[in-house]
Amino acid sequence: MVESLSVLGVSFILSSFCGIFLIPFLHKLKFGQEIREEGPSWHKKKSGTPTMGGIIFIIAMILATVGGVIAYKYLLPEKNLKGIFLMLGMAFAFGVIGFLDDYIKVILKRNLGLTAKQKFSLQFIVAVVFTVWFVASGVISTEVKIPFTGIEFDFGYFYIPFTVLVMLATVNSVNLTDGLDGLATSVTIVIGIFYMIISNMRGHDAVALYSSALIGGLFGFLIFNKYPAKVFMGDTGSLFLGGAVCSMALYTKQPIILIIIGLVYVIESLSVIIQVTYFKKTGKRIFKMSPIHHHFEMCGWSESKIVSVFVVVTIMLCVVGYFA
Repeated sequence: MVESLSVLGVSFILSSFCGIFLIPFLHKLKFGQEIREEGPSWHKKKSGTPTMGGIIFIIAMILATVGGVIAYKYLLPEKNLKGIFLMLGMAFAFGVIGFLDDYIKVILKRNLGLTAKQKFSLQFIVAVVFTVWFVASGVISTEVKIPFTGIEFDFGYFYIPFTVLVMLATVNSVNLTDGLDGLATSVTIVIGIFYMIISNMRGHDAVALYSSALIGGLFGFLIFNKYPAKVFMGDTGSLFLGGAVCSMALYTKQPIILIIIGLVYVIESLSVIIQVTYFKKTGKRIFKMSPIHHHFEMCGWSESKIVSVFVVVTIMLCVVGYFA
């Protein structure tokens, strides 16, 4: 645990300092967020707030992770070292897709960024490549722990399509959750803490170090991302976080547990699917606006209240997940 806390602290410091210097730079480059017309009207005042801020915690996490590996290499067997860099590589690859999306939005001034087909294709390629890489390298097997049963079910040849589905669902759900100041950041911090605790208790040294770097980087970023946000993480950050969360679930053989601890992500996605499907069939809406955090906004909840409630719910779900 001492090693985890030291990596967390280093990542926090790096992220804090990155934010201090990088946010003015993003302002100077005019990397401001364009607010969608169909979003809540009061969000228009956020237009121009620097985006692509996910670079802040990505840099901090990478440096802290590499530093942790160098400092504590004597504690980590070769398999764990492979695992750390594969998890980091997977999150980074998804982050690159997000960066391309943000670049098109901000620099080329096309507000929707990559087309849905382009984004899905790139995500699918990354998911397949890293799933195969994880298994082929021997870092993980094709077994998956079934929550609350103690059973490890071997998916065999179905493991790759199953895992790819989990990756795509997780990454895009985290992306949808990033719609309010500090929301995706705060919820993911809680999930990161969950993984840091269980990995230290169960001997997953790679995940312990990795999750600690993630938590520290996000806490440093939250200084600037909490309401009222001075910077947004953009798709660069949200897709990176989706990849990071999913990689920890895969390494610990618990991708199914994401349905529990990441229920906020799941509900955000389902609210969009339900809203679109119902509207196409009936011409009516179930929610005042989707994703569901906007529904609560339209009901009069403040951004801070929504974030607080979603964080508390995630904490409770992580407690349940601990016993799974």
